[in-house]
Amino acid sequence: MTTDARTRPGDRPGGHFHDVEVIGFDADDTLWRSEDAFHAAERRFVELLDPHTPDGIDLGAALTATERANLSISGYGVKAFTLSMVEAAVTVSDGAVPASVIGELVEIGHAMLTEPVHLLPHVPEVLARVGATHRLVLITKGDLVHQTRKITTSGLEHHFEHVEVVLEKDAATYDRIVRHVGVTAGRFCMVGNSVRSDILPVLALGGHGVHVPYHLTWEHERVEHHDEDFVELTSLADLPTLFAPR
Repeated sequence: MTTDARTRPGDRPGGHFHDVEVIGFDADDTLWRSEDAFHAAERRFVELLDPHTPDGIDLGAALTATERANLSISGYGVKAFTLSMVEAAVTVSDGAVPASVIGELVEIGHAMLTEPVHLLPHVPEVLARVGATHRLVLITKGDLVHQTRKITTSGLEHHFEHVEVVLEKDAATYDRIVRHVGVTAGRFCMVGNSVRSDILPVLALGGHGVHVPYHLTWEHERVEHHDEDFVELTSLADLPTLFAPR
């Protein structure tokens, strides 16, 4: 391999990928930047609300708790996040937050929705290389309108024979997609930055996983994992090596 690849127990780099026919890719923070904008928005939220809340309130924790509470109502994505910022602002300030602050929070959300797609390093060439030998699908969760806009404006859509924007990435969702593309789980591998969403549900079906960590991780996506059998790469550039024909 060109750079370091860490493996989980029982794994051999590239050793059990020769049967893989379909490779699934996550989008946000795997193909393009996403979490950076959320972290910047969270920092600005704290700056804006600090003058309007009593001492002793953890504004970041309050926002995270509001997001978690709203997942079953509004799901994932920038729109849901913006609504949570507004709700949290009203709650932590006991309704005293100025309209100007609410207005800026809405503007932050709008800016995130219209931000250009920033591809991560090596993405186009990696997709071209693995796509020459494997069928590729894109599986991402979030707001349908926003995710579709990012996919179509990224210039990457042509690499994928199938694209799914899903409400949740769980075993049932992956099982449905694997069946739709006409392979067994053992011939499917998911590549992504989140162990919780991209790796563990696929392993539970008997599929394969390649974890490519991003330098930022949303609190909700953090999960303890120990003995699971998957490959972890330090760079997406190493992915073609795993799937190179024998």
